[in-house]
Amino acid sequence: MTPITLLFLAVSMSADAFAASISKGAELQKPRFRHAIGIGLVFGIIEAITPMLGWAAGKASQQYVQAWDHWVAFTLLSIIGLHMMYAGLKKEEKVDQRKQTLWLLVLTATATSIDAMAVGASLAFIDANIIATSLAIGLATTVMASMGTFLGHKLGKFVGHWAELIGGVVLIGIGLAVLAEHTAFLKF
Repeated sequence: MTPITLLFLAVSMSADAFAASISKGAELQKPRFRHAIGIGLVFGIIEAITPMLGWAAGKASQQYVQAWDHWVAFTLLSIIGLHMMYAGLKKEEKVDQRKQTLWLLVLTATATSIDAMAVGASLAFIDANIIATSLAIGLATTVMASMGTFLGHKLGKFVGHWAELIGGVVLIGIGLAVLAEHTAFLKF
């Protein structure tokens, strides 16, 4: 995986956390710097762990799917990308104004990182460096979620929808690149 691909993957994987953190920031009304960094760290740590879990599962099953692993990676990345695009286009109701709790924040971060687990599984099939990838995803998510929390009370949900839409397109592009690299299907 090239550094540019890694950067695009990390940023696209942080899009859903960015969207969720905008809602968290809106709930806080005027988030302080320490709140934004704390929320960003929770999202980032969880988002860095889940690709490693998915990668481990992918490695465990790799011997059974090695002949068509690039198709598995392409399919998983495309499904996740399409789901992110759908979520980006879907209209949501008004932001819930409940009090923030660590438990609710961890649940939200876990829910937004499920796709990172599937991406981790697909990365096992292309022998990507999971440590570098997970660290990049965690760092990008920490930064994006911290920024989203800070900007949440000003930007509302509009930016979050666009972030998920763009992140979905990028994941589909990465899936196509994996397919092109491992098959003659897309080579000219």
